[in-house]
Amino acid sequence: MEAANLIGGSLMRPITLLLAVFVCLIPAEATAGGAMPKTYTYKTVGDLPIKADVYRLPGDEVRPVIVWIHGGALIVGQRTGGPNPEQRKRYLDAGYVIVSIDYRLAPETKLNGIITDVQDAFKWVRAKGPDLYKIDPKRVAVVGHSAGGYLTLMSGFAVEPRPQALIAFYGYGDIDGDWYAKPDPFYRRTRPLVSKEAAYKAITSKEIAEGNVKGRGDFYMYCRQNGLWPSLVTRHDLQKEPRAFDRFCPVRNVTKAYPPTLLLHGDNDTDVPHQQSVDMANELKRVGVAHEFFSVKGGGHGFDGKGMKDANVAAAFAQIEAFLKKHIER
Repeated sequence: MEAANLIGGSLMRPITLLLAVFVCLIPAEATAGGAMPKTYTYKTVGDLPIKADVYRLPGDEVRPVIVWIHGGALIVGQRTGGPNPEQRKRYLDAGYVIVSIDYRLAPETKLNGIITDVQDAFKWVRAKGPDLYKIDPKRVAVVGHSAGGYLTLMSGFAVEPRPQALIAFYGYGDIDGDWYAKPDPFYRRTRPLVSKEAAYKAITSKEIAEGNVKGRGDFYMYCRQNGLWPSLVTRHDLQKEPRAFDRFCPVRNVTKAYPPTLLLHGDNDTDVPHQQSVDMANELKRVGVAHEFFSVKGGGHGFDGKGMKDANVAAAFAQIEAFLKKHIER
């Protein structure tokens, strides 16, 4: 799907990966994934409901659960963006309940608040899931893409009890490296420069948890072209408060208690560097955490959007299913 169809405007036509992959908005009534979703409000902040969509095939048996976290740079996207129908069907057919969660979005909500939402979502899944949709709260996996992959990796140490397995598609382990904290040469070279005025047109004074994509991509591009994402998403100044970012960087918070982790990343990713998953894998190895790394030669950001007919995507999901069987279904 072309990002131009999602976002609109001349700037957005080339942005076919970061946003399109995560926020191709699938109607809630869609059944292509093998189940109708049921929508719940898992928390309310002020007058803002924050919701989750639950997918479950018919049957009374207790099942393991996948908490699915959407991407979109923490700026755009919502729970209805995925998993896409093909991937959703694979998870459901493997016997999982899927809980796709919203969370408040940046920059209206800063990262600490976003992480609080993720923590509260897990509390709700474990407390209410057994009665509402018959899940086993002791068999919890997390799947996320890009920024959702980042939040997946955050859940490995910021959520208690910890999930039993993490699957991060093209996620990242640090948010204060040069790739995010300095002007991005790729986006400055290949995209029209976004002014501050244009960037803030779609930003509201109220917190939101469902990201209407139109216009918000401009804010993301402005952040990347100027190296401002870390400060505008966290409200911390990297130069004045460098240590304030440690608690937001999974790669600095790996211990032996960190859950088994599967990392998937294309080595031609121009949005989130492949090195982010390499670094995370190296740290997991150093500490002695069970992990696997599926690296896609020539794969870009959102490589799995090509569908199961693509050999790399088919191989990735074969490894995902084996990983889940090993760590969740045992």
